[in-house]
Amino acid sequence: MAITDWPEGERPREKLLALGADALSDAELLAIFLRTGIQGKTAVDLARDLMHDFGGLRHILESDLTSFCGHKGLGPAKFTQLQAVIEMGKRHLLENISRRDLLQSPDDTIRYLTAKMRQQCKEIFSCIFLDNKNHIINYKVINEGTINSSTVYPRTIMAEALHQKAAAIILAHNHPSGNTTPSADDINLTKKLKDIFSHVDINVLDHIIIGEDKAYSFAQNGAL
Repeated sequence: MAITDWPEGERPREKLLALGADALSDAELLAIFLRTGIQGKTAVDLARDLMHDFGGLRHILESDLTSFCGHKGLGPAKFTQLQAVIEMGKRHLLENISRRDLLQSPDDTIRYLTAKMRQQCKEIFSCIFLDNKNHIINYKVINEGTINSSTVYPRTIMAEALHQKAAAIILAHNHPSGNTTPSADDINLTKKLKDIFSHVDINVLDHIIIGEDKAYSFAQNGAL
């Protein structure tokens, strides 16, 4: 049965307009994005198949061109549309934080860094530089590749912090493996940087590790 033949309250578009996007399932939201199905399947049927095949909405959103277009009913045009939607959502999140220009909690910081770092395929080390009221001055990637105390140079971070006239910094790196448990190198590096920056009155507020679907905050866990 075509979606147009469904009761109005069950059609994804009409349901969204009547009840809001929060009322829709992941498959219904995806069906609105897809707009049309394929022969023998409605957009909702196709969306449910994709959810099953990919293992959930997040894996669809994070799929690459090859895996995305490997499914019947999907092609490069849909992939580019999806990337545009994802990028708009990311920019909306970053703009909201930047408009306030203030990180009020580790959760604020995690949301900001997740938008910046989660989909990175390689490990990166970055810093958020803040003024004395925790307003964001700048975000900068410091190092790419394996992160340990021998590859992250404190003088590089120090020079950037002084250049930005930062009163505080937040350290961050990602674990592409998804595991956010701090390694011995992570812990040692955090202690080393906190000690170095204490001598120039720059406060290390946190070190956050971004994983696949979670994050670890040294500050929240009393490990700073």
